[in-house]
Amino acid sequence: MRRFLRIAPTLLSVHYAHMVEYRAEIVLWALSGCLPFILMGLWLEASQGGQFALEPVEFARYFLAAFIVRQFNVVWVVWEFEKEVVEGKISMRLLQPLDPVWHHVSAHLAERGARLPFIGGLILVFFALYPDAFWLPNLGQFLLWIGVVALGFTLRFLIQYTFALLCFWIERANAIEQFWFLFYLFFSGMVAPLEVFPESVRQVVLWTPFPYMIHFPAALLVGLPVNVLPSLAIMLGWVAIFWIINRWLWRRGLRQYSGMGA
Repeated sequence: MRRFLRIAPTLLSVHYAHMVEYRAEIVLWALSGCLPFILMGLWLEASQGGQFALEPVEFARYFLAAFIVRQFNVVWVVWEFEKEVVEGKISMRLLQPLDPVWHHVSAHLAERGARLPFIGGLILVFFALYPDAFWLPNLGQFLLWIGVVALGFTLRFLIQYTFALLCFWIERANAIEQFWFLFYLFFSGMVAPLEVFPESVRQVVLWTPFPYMIHFPAALLVGLPVNVLPSLAIMLGWVAIFWIINRWLWRRGLRQYSGMGA
């Protein structure tokens, strides 16, 4: 970690320069994350004639917040790492005095920086179309939200990177991520806020890592009632669990790895 912090400015600047070379592609990536806006229209229409825990304006704010959160926790490390292992390209990274994961972390952080202007533009368009949904969180709430989003990204990255390490044994670790994504899609709050789930289902889902990557930070940003301290404790618990599994798989995987140049 200390070595990464020393070279972080260089890594981030290199990866940021690489990302801005493909600005059009980043715009398409951001647009591909507009699913919350599509679902917002469905829930707004449904809330007009039904009895839900949220008002129409609360649905609009929630799905905007879900879109923003999702832009910050997009992760693709499983595809990049799998390619490096299968093609033997990770051998060069293993010769460097730096854990290869920090290259992927830097690429993800740099991509967030390149994506920020487009996210800001979409937020302005949203408020122009839905002026009644405009709100501003207070400073303390916003600062806490930043920390929760960072922790949510850490959890999302760590889970996917743990799946990626399985490619030391299987060639298509991304298939596991795609299966996991089905649960992530429904239980993270991307399709619907947890407030519309049956109480029994919601209580079970809250013990899983899924809602803390989208629903919890989104609800926190728009001011929906959340249990902050228990939620943070559960997030940290899942981070610790996947960190332990990740480090164990990394050590075992290095002994298993036999790519070209290893």
